[in-house]
Amino acid sequence: MVRFEQLNRPAETSWQALSYYNLYRFLIAVLFVSLDWVGQLPQPLGAYDESLFATTAHIYLLTSPIAQLFIHLKKPRYVYQVAAVLFTDILLITLLMYASAGLNSGFGMLLVAAVAGGGLLSPGRIGILFAAAATIAVLSHEVYAQLYRIFPPANYTHAGFLGITFFLTAFVMYILASRVEESKALAAQRGTDLANLARLNEHIVQRLQPGILVLDSVREVRLVNESAKDLLEMARNPRGLSIDQVCPPLAEAVSRWLSGEGPQTTILATRKGGSEIQATFSKLNLENKTEVLIFLDDVSEFRRRAQQMKLASLGRLTASIAHEVRNPLGAISHASQLLTESSDVHGEDRRLISIIQEQSTRVNNIIENIQQLSRRQQPVETVIDIADSVSKFADELRTRFKLDGRAIGLKVPRKRILARIEPSQLHQVLWNLCENGIRYSQGERKLELECGMREESERPYIDVADHGTGIPPEVEDNLFEPFFTTDANGTGLGLYIAREICEANQASLILFRNTHQGCCFRIDFAHPERQRGSLN
Repeated sequence: MVRFEQLNRPAETSWQALSYYNLYRFLIAVLFVSLDWVGQLPQPLGAYDESLFATTAHIYLLTSPIAQLFIHLKKPRYVYQVAAVLFTDILLITLLMYASAGLNSGFGMLLVAAVAGGGLLSPGRIGILFAAAATIAVLSHEVYAQLYRIFPPANYTHAGFLGITFFLTAFVMYILASRVEESKALAAQRGTDLANLARLNEHIVQRLQPGILVLDSVREVRLVNESAKDLLEMARNPRGLSIDQVCPPLAEAVSRWLSGEGPQTTILATRKGGSEIQATFSKLNLENKTEVLIFLDDVSEFRRRAQQMKLASLGRLTASIAHEVRNPLGAISHASQLLTESSDVHGEDRRLISIIQEQSTRVNNIIENIQQLSRRQQPVETVIDIADSVSKFADELRTRFKLDGRAIGLKVPRKRILARIEPSQLHQVLWNLCENGIRYSQGERKLELECGMREESERPYIDVADHGTGIPPEVEDNLFEPFFTTDANGTGLGLYIAREICEANQASLILFRNTHQGCCFRIDFAHPERQRGSLN
């Protein structure tokens, strides 16, 4: 049983093939009608019945545009249209053959062409059906001719060989069509595999931790992943934009590298006061065009990894420091306390003992800070509302330092501002910044606390600003260095520890503003939904 359902949903190329075959039918019909109109029908065309030949040729011509209309509409289904066109061809060509003195007219070759077309247009064994229909039509023609003795004696041998030709043609077309279908299926499978591979590559590129940026030959952004958009603080997809519009500092670095004046790997800030990124450039030679592949990495990530290695060594060092220094330090401190209780110590001696105790306390604080660095574990990041956290922290500051309501300015939006960070470590960083700010501020107004979200990158931030005299330029470059301090009683580890804590939480701590009216430190958090190491 022939399964017409195999053709219910053909590809677009199948409709095109049927349209081309219908064009062939139209040209044949035009040829016959033109010959009839000019009255120059060559023998044996129309030799038996010229009127039947002319009528059949005009009907053949009329069926072509009608068939083309249905092909264009793709209704009814493809299988029905193929069957209708082929059976119509077999019937009309048989009538033309009958009107033109039978098999000797050569119309049998047009039937062979119709059977071949049916085999190519129809997958599977349906082409055999068209061969059988053509064979039956030829034999019926010969039987009719013999019964009514219209032509010379019927030639069943010629009809039989023509029928064999039909079936051989259908079989050959079946093999060719099968191979074509296999090739189409293989091409479709490979196309699907390539599409799946492209989607997989796109998924991998988008999920890569390093930022990926591809520039075409005119330096427009061709490909960008989520990490690159996060690092460059882009709120929308920059594909199709010039790199000069996306990030001018990066565009300048690319230009210098292409001209041979700049390094292949460079560190730059995307904006003033922003986090630093490392950009590595590479050339892609595709289709005689030079494209640029840029790898972007967060410098804070490198610092965090270096910090982990540093803390491993520092942990071993602090163990020996605690053992070797703290015991004699405790003995010195205890001895100085005993001396203060002695009645034989007076005047200047008591002042010296006080200095010993103060310096012993200072050394002890240094040891505790170093041990805090070595013992600090990987933070357990939590999504918190920093607007609420900053408001509560401001209340705690007022209570702790006995400040009135005007001493601390608070600018917090009413909506929630979410960020990922360990709450206790955020409290430690804020305490360090605010304690320094209160110490150096002048006047009744001590601090300005502000939190919000930057529109261009959707990254939350917290600003801590004081009302002091600012930081001297010669001090600014070494501000976050360990053990660097301008306070005689300070350890030089406060800001260093604060920045280390921020980087461990994939945030950054920067000196955002520094003027003679005070300075402002900013905590820049990672995007809560695009944070490194988290797949949402």
